[in-house]
Amino acid sequence: MATFRDLLADARSRIRETDPAGAEALLADGHLLLDVREPDEYEQGAIPDSLHIPRGNLESNVENRVTDRDQPMVVMCAGGVRSAFAADTLQQLGYTDVVSMEGGFNRWKDEGRDWRTPRTLSPEQRNRYQRHLLLPEVGEEGQLKLLDASVLMLGAGGLGSPAALYLAAAGVGRIGIIDMDVVDESNLQRQILHNHDRVGERKVDSAKKTLTALNPDVDVVTYDVRLGADNIMDILPEYDVVVDGADNFPSRYLLNDASVKLGVPVVHGSIFRFEGQVTVFDPRNGVTYRDMLPEPPPAEFAPSCAEAGVLGVLPGIVGSIQALEAIKLILGLGDGLSGRLVAFDAMDMSFREYRLQRDPELEVTWENRDRIEITELDDLCMPRLVGDSNG
Repeated sequence: MATFRDLLADARSRIRETDPAGAEALLADGHLLLDVREPDEYEQGAIPDSLHIPRGNLESNVENRVTDRDQPMVVMCAGGVRSAFAADTLQQLGYTDVVSMEGGFNRWKDEGRDWRTPRTLSPEQRNRYQRHLLLPEVGEEGQLKLLDASVLMLGAGGLGSPAALYLAAAGVGRIGIIDMDVVDESNLQRQILHNHDRVGERKVDSAKKTLTALNPDVDVVTYDVRLGADNIMDILPEYDVVVDGADNFPSRYLLNDASVKLGVPVVHGSIFRFEGQVTVFDPRNGVTYRDMLPEPPPAEFAPSCAEAGVLGVLPGIVGSIQALEAIKLILGLGDGLSGRLVAFDAMDMSFREYRLQRDPELEVTWENRDRIEITELDDLCMPRLVGDSNG
């Protein structure tokens, strides 16, 4: 019957090992450092830029976290034993270039090499976000990104309500809300941030109560103002992403021009009766609102929801998609909607996708950002550029 020492010797006979000096050279040469210690060990100190997968979760998680089986790896534990077994397992899983570090983190630390105490989630946060932590594409690193992120909501109405709720639930650390309206009873058919007891309250105050009750991790910043040229350049730079729930064209074009000038992505949504649309405007790399709609349509062709009506559940669908796209932007996940417009028809339950193209004649671009002037826009929403006599 084999002993533990026999099993360890057998594993070491099939793997390569190196000391901390050799491991440091391999890391400088592009090897990935895989830390297989337990979470409590990792929290007490870790090597920067390491990938942490506890040994007990290695077989079930590594294939999703390290998809390239030819990725060179150095495996580390506390003393070099668990890493030897882990390296042997990785080779059995098909990873072709794996080295175990002798002496592990303890020796690395004793030799005075670089390490630090990593930022980690609290036990309460681990419990709250555990379904995110189970996703290899998110994990603790992704959850920390969400907690560090900031999203600005343009409106606390039909679209802003579901989007803000899901962003807060996901743990987006800072949510700004711009809205200068009050809660009206007619809002409650679709604006789920608010309730009957808050009729007459400022919408931003009602929204903050709901979001902080849902997740106290979230810092909700309120702006009880009309978004205008006099404040947008002070507010927008504080945020990573904007979720656009505006219901008028001057606000949308003003947001476009400021976001292009600052390079802030915008997740755009709109609703009308039984139909909704969602896209992402990435001013640094993709299509913007002015590419999609160079000028607003005549008023008779674009009545508001107050004039034409809207099915109450529709903004829940569109706003939820906006929240999803904002989270994907923060985490760098998946294929986003930049350059693609998704149109939803509730009557026949269909989604259609349209490709959006950049307008080569458009001057309001990231490349021209220094020429863009942020001014109040009239009903024609024409942009103003430095040196443009037609402004």
